[in-house]
Amino acid sequence: MNVLIACGGTGGHLFPGIALAEELVKRGHKPYLVISEKEVDKEAAEKYAQYTFITQPSRPKPSTTSPAILGFIKSLFTVTKLSKKLIRDKSIDVVVGMGGFTCFGPVFAGKSLKVPTFLHDSNAVPGKTNLFLAKYVNKVLLGLEPAKAYFPNANCEVVGTPLRDEMKTLPSRAEACAKYGLKEENPTVLVFGGSQGAQKLNSLTVEAAKKLDDTIQFLHVAGSFDYDRVVKEAQGITNHKALAFCDDMPSAYAMADIVVCRSGASSMTELSYLGLPSILVPYPIAADDHQTKNAEAFTTKEAALLYQERDLSGEKLANVISELLSDDNQREMLSKNIKALSKNPEGAICDLIENTAN
Repeated sequence: MNVLIACGGTGGHLFPGIALAEELVKRGHKPYLVISEKEVDKEAAEKYAQYTFITQPSRPKPSTTSPAILGFIKSLFTVTKLSKKLIRDKSIDVVVGMGGFTCFGPVFAGKSLKVPTFLHDSNAVPGKTNLFLAKYVNKVLLGLEPAKAYFPNANCEVVGTPLRDEMKTLPSRAEACAKYGLKEENPTVLVFGGSQGAQKLNSLTVEAAKKLDDTIQFLHVAGSFDYDRVVKEAQGITNHKALAFCDDMPSAYAMADIVVCRSGASSMTELSYLGLPSILVPYPIAADDHQTKNAEAFTTKEAALLYQERDLSGEKLANVISELLSDDNQREMLSKNIKALSKNPEGAICDLIENTAN
């Protein structure tokens, strides 16, 4: 089959789309990944050059009362027209939207051309795009059970969120520590804030590192926009290694004893597959506070710790990290419980796609 996967805009939409493409290729199908003009999409297209990426001038939907709505409507017509041409030219058999604004045109085009269409939503609180598009698709595929309540009239199935192959086989701890110049024998805290940014979390991390014994080491993915400031704040700290970005997350995970991060759906999929004890700090201005809901889907199962950014200080974060590292039983419980929530949905999603197309 030829499958159009509309993804992009954020890593949370893009990386599950790439993971689905990997499984489709294993089964002998041909994926086409539709992305936006954003930088995160461009970087992924360069890294995964073995796949066919098609850039469309998609725009996020503004407020209905905003003057920008006219530009969005014009863009929507343009992208829908481009998507129809793509579906015809490439003889597309199935359209899959991974959520976000890149889905509008391809899903509308697939529906109008009577091509089977699917939506996937990774979060506990679905995005507005998917809520709107649900009535146009054959089936809505969900990453987390709480999302099902938001689609009372749609054909839904909870399948989990696709995970890229590179996350499934990690290097050794020794190899990973050598890559980043860290000590294999020292407890390691991996910190990252996701594509939405994490300036406050970055500062809290540096403050925590200053307060902890220097045998506890930090690998801190600060983000390219905040990297210089973080390096300046952390000057003189011997237990803190900052990165502007990380293009090798498998190595970062391989050395991590615990993880401090946002609670985006893709990150949580990775954490659960790897069984990593985690301190979740939701992005405070995420749409509909969906990152808190994501985290709660795990904390209610005693599978992670949850702290709101507003409730943390550097000292508080240092204490939480220290207590978790010193409590082997708690780490083992968190690891066991979060791993129990892991799914391997790539095959199930491809089965649904194949059955529907057939």
